[in-house]
Amino acid sequence: MRPPPDIWAALRSSPWRLLASSWPWRALAYLASGALVGLVVAAVLFVLVGVGLLTLVILVGVLVLAGIPLLAALVADMERVRLRLVLPDVRPGQAARPAPIAWSERLRALRRLRISGPEVGYTVLLATVLWLVDAVVLNLIITIPGVLVLAPVLVRVDAPIAIGPWQLSTPTEAWIAVAPGLVLLVFGLYVATLLAAAQASLARLLLEPAQTRLAAAVADLRRSRVDLVDAFETERSRIERDLHDGAQQRLVALTMTLGLAELEVPEGAGLDLVRQAHTQAETALAELRATVRGIHPRVLVDHGLTAAVRELADTAGLPVSVDLRVDGRLPAPVEAAAYFVVAEALTNAVRHAGARSARVEGQVSGDRLEVGVRDDGAGGATVRPGGGLAGLATRLAALDGHLEVTSPPGGPTEVRMTCPTVLP
Repeated sequence: MRPPPDIWAALRSSPWRLLASSWPWRALAYLASGALVGLVVAAVLFVLVGVGLLTLVILVGVLVLAGIPLLAALVADMERVRLRLVLPDVRPGQAARPAPIAWSERLRALRRLRISGPEVGYTVLLATVLWLVDAVVLNLIITIPGVLVLAPVLVRVDAPIAIGPWQLSTPTEAWIAVAPGLVLLVFGLYVATLLAAAQASLARLLLEPAQTRLAAAVADLRRSRVDLVDAFETERSRIERDLHDGAQQRLVALTMTLGLAELEVPEGAGLDLVRQAHTQAETALAELRATVRGIHPRVLVDHGLTAAVRELADTAGLPVSVDLRVDGRLPAPVEAAAYFVVAEALTNAVRHAGARSARVEGQVSGDRLEVGVRDDGAGGATVRPGGGLAGLATRLAALDGHLEVTSPPGGPTEVRMTCPTVLP
C-alpha cells in the first residue's frame, strides 16, 4: 500500500492507511518538540520581558528588550527545521561548511538585524498558546487511550483503575475497555495529525513570506532574462531587415548600374576601373549577404531549426552529417541559441581546428533540447572570456541552458548544449 504523499492527503485517507503511514508519528514528534521548545521559549521570553521592564528606567532594559528580535530569529530558524517533520520540502544538497565568523562581525550583524513582525508574533504565539495546546493534546492522547488499551495489564498490577467517574476493577471490565481505548487512540492520532498540520501551515504562513518573495523575485528575474533575449532577437531581426531591404538593395542596384556601364564605356583605362568597381561591388554584396545571414538567418525564421542547420552544413566548407530529430517548432530564442551554437562550432572547426569532417546531432528529451557538434580537428578549444563560445554560454545561461566544450589536445572536439524548450 502506497503511503500518502503529504500530511493533508493522509488526513483524507482511510484510518488504516493513515495508521500504516509515518504521518501520525511525525505529527506526535512535531507536537512533542513544539511543547518542549515553546516551554523553553516562554521561560526565556518571560525573563527578557521581566528584566527589560524592571531595568527600563536605567536604560539597560532597552538593551535587554532588544534581544527579543534575536530570540524571534532563532526561534524562526528552529521552526523552519521542525517544519520538515510534517511539511517536508525538497532539501538542497549539502553545502560546503562556511568559514567561522568573528564575534566582531556577529555583533555588527546584530546591530543591523531587521525586526520581523511575523517572526516576533509567532514567537509570542508559541510561548503563550501553542506549546500549552500541544502539551494538553499530547497528555490527553497518551493518558486516556493508553490507560484503556493497557487496562488488562494495569488491573493486574494496580487495581482498580479510575477514569473520571468510572472504575475498572476486574479483568473483564479491563478487556471491555480495550475497544473504546483503541477507538480513542485512532481518534487521537487523527486529532494530533490535524493539529500538527494546522500549526505547521500557520508557521509556514508566518515564517516563510521572505522565501516566497525570493522565489517570486527569482521567477521574475528569469522572465526578465528571457525578455532581454527576446528583445535582443527582435533587434537583430530589425537590423537584418534594414540591411536586407536597404543597403543590400542599393548594392544590387549599384552592381546593375556598373554592369550597364561596362557596356557603354569604351575599351581603355576607364573600362578597367568600371570592371574593378563592379567586382568590388559584387564582393561587398556577397559579404553583406553572409553578414545578414549571420545576424538573423531567414531560413531559421521561416522553416525552423532543422532546415537552418542543414543549410549551415551545406555551406560549412567541410563534410557535415546532420542527425537532428526535432519535431515542430521551438521557441524562437531556443532555436536561435541552438543555431548559433552549431554555426560557431562549425566555424571553429574549419578556421582553427583544421577538421576534415563534422557531425551535428540533436534531439528533444522531455522538456529540454540537446544539440552536439563533433569534429575531428586538432582540438584545444576553450571557453575564453570575450570569445564566441563564451558569448554563447552567456546566452544559454539567460535561458537556463548550459554549454559544455570537450576538446583535448589532438581532438576530437565536441560542443554540446542543453536548453529548456519551455520558457517562463
